[in-house]
Amino acid sequence: MRELPFVVSAARVTGQLVAISAVLVTAAQAQPGRTVQDGVFTEAQASHGQALYAKQCASCHGDTAEGLQGPPLVGDAFRGAWRTQPLSALAGKIRNTMPADAQGTLSPAQASDVLSHILKLGGFPAGRTELAPAGAALETISWPPGPAAPATAAAVRAFPPLGNMAQLMRGIFFPNSNLIFTVQTRDPGAPAPKPDAAATSSPTAGFSFVDWGAGIYGGWQLVDNAAIALADAAPLMLTPGIRCENGRLAPVTDALWIKLTEEMIAVARKTYQASQTRSQEAVSDATGDLSDACAACHQAYRETRGRGQNPDPTDPSNKAARCMARSTPAR
Repeated sequence: MRELPFVVSAARVTGQLVAISAVLVTAAQAQPGRTVQDGVFTEAQASHGQALYAKQCASCHGDTAEGLQGPPLVGDAFRGAWRTQPLSALAGKIRNTMPADAQGTLSPAQASDVLSHILKLGGFPAGRTELAPAGAALETISWPPGPAAPATAAAVRAFPPLGNMAQLMRGIFFPNSNLIFTVQTRDPGAPAPKPDAAATSSPTAGFSFVDWGAGIYGGWQLVDNAAIALADAAPLMLTPGIRCENGRLAPVTDALWIKLTEEMIAVARKTYQASQTRSQEAVSDATGDLSDACAACHQAYRETRGRGQNPDPTDPSNKAARCMARSTPAR
């Protein structure tokens, strides 16, 4: 068998080198990002942050971040709260929502300096490269794994549900969801509109749940609280023994019911993260997922009706199938 001469053209070599370079770049990009244990800030940056922290943060979080009116910014509990998120989430929290009495006044660079000081207080080492003020670089920095959560020695005390599923929806999910939906048309960061004097002076005048608390909490705090309420109240939908409005036991062990509940929790948490950006557009975008999560559960476990058609609340037949999956027999 005749052997062919081994000839390699310059073009072929060039192509191979380009291919190898691309592989190396891809491999480098695929490597896991650093953790805060790897020296992601400089001593000078932490020093600048110390002065800012003393002026803007210490009155709430303590001189050594041990916590006063505000929560601690060091320790296992603090790390555990942020461990599943990239460092960019904490940087955004500082930049967009701190200090509490002057939210959004820190520049991205100042927020990174404060964060550098917090990391140093937490025992993390400094390095040779400054912590980026924003962008993709922060998204690649994570937290090191922490200790496993301690086992709970005492049994959790359980209380039987007082209300039914419909009351839970109307008392928590309906008002808080609609408060979040209002962000589509009202910027929480804008000054609250003045109430209509003629309307509020009427003996029968009440108040809108959207406006409630606006004189006490900032508009964005109301959105934060609404998202937290949805996320932390959603597990109540899995309470053993809770009943539907028609008196039947809610199908809390159904795989679909559990799946839809978990989706609501995930969407509510995502909405809270969007609210932390203090961006009306980001929360407005998140309302689409929130609406879909509500609709998916309603479609599976609530009566069906055409768009714009509301059932007669006095007609018991409208409640007969509530909380019951379409293919699940009544119990």
